[in-house]
Amino acid sequence: MPAEVHSILWAVFWAMATLVIYGISLLTHRRLGRWWTSPLLVTWLACLALAFSLHATYGEYIKGTHWLVTLLGPATVAFAMPIYEQRDMIRRHWLILAIGIVAGTTIAIGSSWVLASVLNLSPSLRLSLLPRSVSTPFAIAFSQDVGGIPELTATCVVITGVVGAALGELVLKLLPLRSSFARGALFGMGAHGAGTARARQVGAEEGSVAGLVMVLAGLASVLVAPILAPCLR
Repeated sequence: MPAEVHSILWAVFWAMATLVIYGISLLTHRRLGRWWTSPLLVTWLACLALAFSLHATYGEYIKGTHWLVTLLGPATVAFAMPIYEQRDMIRRHWLILAIGIVAGTTIAIGSSWVLASVLNLSPSLRLSLLPRSVSTPFAIAFSQDVGGIPELTATCVVITGVVGAALGELVLKLLPLRSSFARGALFGMGAHGAGTARARQVGAEEGSVAGLVMVLAGLASVLVAPILAPCLR
């Protein structure tokens, strides 16, 4: 078989495998509703295990799935919808939102930098960890701007989101957060997409707030990335 045809077949295989695994994990998550059945986590782990078992390289995998990364562009544009739909909430709570997002973004980036420094990680790994607490489209843009590794950043984002959504339930039990606004903000700031999905299960208003906070935090991180880049390199 010609090498070019072989390469194309592998690319098709990885694209189909990723979609099938995601579809099965999505159905499983809808039925069980557990954090460890999250399609983000299951698809990532299953594809990783499959790649190891077939001795496939990252280059072979991404050749068949790079078009999924391309879809992050339209997804980023679509994030404008929650801002428009929640414009009344932004007008009413703009000060609290601004303070919370600035504080949350600062803590997320700062804690990532401190942890990476304590572990003595390489500069590229350190920069890749910084945007772990924002949604994937924004995190990848941030990583590219500061000189990180976007693929590694995407992995860190998935882990942070899934773990954050799971721990969010525990935090709600420990902290007396009676306000749906506060509960939604906790999930949106701490666990981005996965947290927003979990917040919607808690309540409609929690889900709306979580989605809004997730988008605004992502925008804030992308805007601050060019300013931080010269200081971090």
